[in-house]
Amino acid sequence: MDISTHLDRSTIAKGLEVDNKKDLINEVVNLLETKVSSEQLEHIRKAVFEREEIMSTGIGKQLAIPHGKCDSLDEILAGFAVLDECVEFDSIDNQPVKMVFLLVGPEDHSSQHIKLLSRISRLMNSAAFRDKLLECNDSDEIFETFQSEEKEYFGI
Repeated sequence: MDISTHLDRSTIAKGLEVDNKKDLINEVVNLLETKVSSEQLEHIRKAVFEREEIMSTGIGKQLAIPHGKCDSLDEILAGFAVLDECVEFDSIDNQPVKMVFLLVGPEDHSSQHIKLLSRISRLMNSAAFRDKLLECNDSDEIFETFQSEEKEYFGI
């Protein structure tokens, strides 16, 4: 169960331009529009915003991991964005966000969802890896960086 199985080049954005947290979440959810129906996309959006109301998913180190579960989904999907400019996200370290990893999935995949959130957190905890992602020029490079880092870190 590796991250890059759920992440796709088409759901990665480099140089995303947004002004606030709400717009950021909306844009990252929109990255999934080629993977789901418009109805599912709205269910995802609602689930992610509902989860965000409970507690900010800004985990620190300029990273947020918004996530949610939707009955209308059959599989776990992921999106990732690197922003041009940092955005305030109510993060636990009170620092703005530069990178966002979105994870959504079906209600009945809770254990996989939790394992992937943990894996994302561990991988993104590496300052060297975050720096590599910031240096990438496009979604292809970002995707390949995730793949190679997972191989090195988790032995996949």
